[in-house]
Amino acid sequence: MKRSDLVPAVGSRTKKVRRGRGDGSGSGNYSGRGMKGQNARAGGGVRVGFEGGQTPLLRRTPKQRGFRNPNRVEFLAINFHILEKKFSDGEVVSPATLLEKRIIRNLNKPVKILATGTLTKQVSFEGITFSKSAESVLQNKKGSVPKKKSSVQVAPNVSEEAPQ
Repeated sequence: MKRSDLVPAVGSRTKKVRRGRGDGSGSGNYSGRGMKGQNARAGGGVRVGFEGGQTPLLRRTPKQRGFRNPNRVEFLAINFHILEKKFSDGEVVSPATLLEKRIIRNLNKPVKILATGTLTKQVSFEGITFSKSAESVLQNKKGSVPKKKSSVQVAPNVSEEAPQ
């Protein structure tokens, strides 16, 4: 096939409609604009979103109000009954194993264990936080609850003795 043989597909290239070229052209006289009115004039028409004096949709819809903390921490909540179903005795529950077992979809958010349901199996936890009720349930069962790192740090070169 030569380059000179290439032809556009049928119907893909149409001629531009030339308006206002007489009644015989089919788009003469009013040129498809109808009779008189705002839209018949040059530069006529209304702005985007204008609804003829009716309150526009953008102003009718409710707006977001109040404060939303940008530094909030959203957790992925996992209940005891899910751990009971998916894990066996002696297994380690961590974000990675939860991802493997398709309990969570990604590791973007921290995981928190909630006390809904019962957990009869002996499992250990790594890299997971607990609700207060879940922590108390695990401590009562003598389960392994990871120790939380102390968030209070003593500044260097400061004596811990109380001033006298």
